[in-house]
Amino acid sequence: MKKTVLTLSLLLMSATLAFAQPGLHKISVSQFVEHPALDAVLKGFQDYMKEKNIPVTYSVHNAQANMATAGQIANQIMGEEPDLILAIATPTAQTVAQALKKSPHMGKTPFLFTAVTDPVRAGLVRNLEKPGGNITGVSDLLPIDKHMENLRRILPNLKRLGVIYNSGEANSKATVGQIQREGLRMGFEVTEATVSKSSDVYQAAKSLVGRVDAIFVPTDNTVVSALESAIRVCVQNKTPFFCADVDSVARGAVAATGFDYYKHGYQTGAMAERIFNGAAPGDTPVETQKALELHLNLRFAEQMGVTVPEEVIASADRIYRK
Repeated sequence: MKKTVLTLSLLLMSATLAFAQPGLHKISVSQFVEHPALDAVLKGFQDYMKEKNIPVTYSVHNAQANMATAGQIANQIMGEEPDLILAIATPTAQTVAQALKKSPHMGKTPFLFTAVTDPVRAGLVRNLEKPGGNITGVSDLLPIDKHMENLRRILPNLKRLGVIYNSGEANSKATVGQIQREGLRMGFEVTEATVSKSSDVYQAAKSLVGRVDAIFVPTDNTVVSALESAIRVCVQNKTPFFCADVDSVARGAVAATGFDYYKHGYQTGAMAERIFNGAAPGDTPVETQKALELHLNLRFAEQMGVTVPEEVIASADRIYRK
């Protein structure tokens, strides 16, 4: 069942019980959009809390990729007055940060962001080592050089790479800048196709057909939420399609060298536990996930006309064949 916009409040316990149980932490969650990677972040966070027997109650909201809705959710969370705010993805983290500035009564509420590529460029913190204020979190800063090197291993003759992204997402713009620089270093051209909403993704993919040798999508929430439409274009036109997150490989991307977003959320849960135990968010350095995994989808690779070298297959952490 599709989650509702704005107020999908998933209260795991009743409000009455929440206030009755000593030590119970109220957590308000703002997630930008539903897709496997972001859903895995929330699952990892919640599983950490459960495994550590940390008593919590959640109020979970999903903006369904709508920035206006994300702003409304942020204001609603100010009224919920939780013990901790968790924002999943950059747009929701930015809207929560803006709402907090206008809500003095929430000035001491810990604010954790997660799945944010560049929290400095997004205006969330000035310093990764000492964020200041009441904010910190876990970044999924992309190892673009690793992504591009892996792409080159699979397509050694790559000359033209297409990139689809939402130019309204600050971190996506920064990531595409990195891809442009890597293209210069590795000797391929980068052609951009921008979207403003998920329904634009199909046409953006079609606009790149015949102009590029392959298409790459960074961890752009607008595009990832509509990934199947781009994959359909790539299958129909034998255009190799790659992503930055491993959860998208199961959906049809040829390969990704990325983070396990479940572990990303789990790591964020550990940070929340430290804050509940007294750590000051502003003194808690922003963390990144170090471990990378290579996932391959050989079935879709064949459908897109790609023969993945045996040495790449041998180095994969997970392979989808059917």
